[in-house]
Amino acid sequence: MADFAPADRPNFLARAWDSDIAWSFRHSPLAIVAALVSVLIILAAVLAPWIAPHDPFNPASLNLMDGFTPPMEPNQFTGNLYWLGTDNQGRDVFSTILYGARISLFVGFMAVLFAMVLGITLGLIAGYRGGWIDALLMRVADVQLTFPAILLALLIFGIARGFIPPAMRDAMAIWVLIVAIGLSEWVNYARVVRGATMVEKNKEYVQAARVIGVHPVRILARHILPNVMGPVLVIATIGLALAIIAEATLSFLGVGVPPTQPSLGTLIRIGQGFLFSGEWWILLFPSITLLALALSVNLLGDWLRDALNPRLR
Repeated sequence: MADFAPADRPNFLARAWDSDIAWSFRHSPLAIVAALVSVLIILAAVLAPWIAPHDPFNPASLNLMDGFTPPMEPNQFTGNLYWLGTDNQGRDVFSTILYGARISLFVGFMAVLFAMVLGITLGLIAGYRGGWIDALLMRVADVQLTFPAILLALLIFGIARGFIPPAMRDAMAIWVLIVAIGLSEWVNYARVVRGATMVEKNKEYVQAARVIGVHPVRILARHILPNVMGPVLVIATIGLALAIIAEATLSFLGVGVPPTQPSLGTLIRIGQGFLFSGEWWILLFPSITLLALALSVNLLGDWLRDALNPRLR
């Protein structure tokens, strides 16, 4: 049989395009729309310094006379026009949404990454070693599951801020928030990885690796971990939406990011204070952005769960 030339072999992009996941994505209009919305918001947030008409966090660029300007209406004093209006400080709402989404996405991605690393590590150890280590970690997980995640994140955030000097609290607020949300979400990763590890460790390829003397850490990293990542990716996608909502909730309650770096949750809290005085746009547009982002990411997670389920193929 003649060998195929390297040019005749399908490249990586061609194989990816012909994969089951790509086929499922192309035939799911809901997933395509959700992906487009997610990518649009993420790109707009990343490119905020180049897209935003104004820098809302630069006091030198603000004019209090522009405050409470309705959307698409010239200000009666300055004549300036803003697409989505301005808030009480004269900040362009469109610009604040772009910059606020950057903070919300950064906190969400970092919190999910932290929860993934912690949950996967503890899940692998519990599932592979078993015994009292497994029992201890799972009892801690069971206890944590009895508390709502947002209350647990609020508790961790409050305790962590108590150990930080007052002069450093604003500078460390975002990182404390990431740790608080991550510690409240690691359980889901740990339980799924533990169950998958308990199944994988009894298979022939793992037993063969043990027989030839492969170190347990190498077995976990190179053999078991790649085979348990499918469910983890699904949880991480849905967990990103939950982390963004958790950050928005904490910021809405006034215990999230500092006022000098407002996220979408902070913008919603500010807008809520002016809702009944007629300035509805200060609350409406950040709320729509948060809803669209969380919903699109959630829909992507639902699609990925179905795409990775062999029973639905």
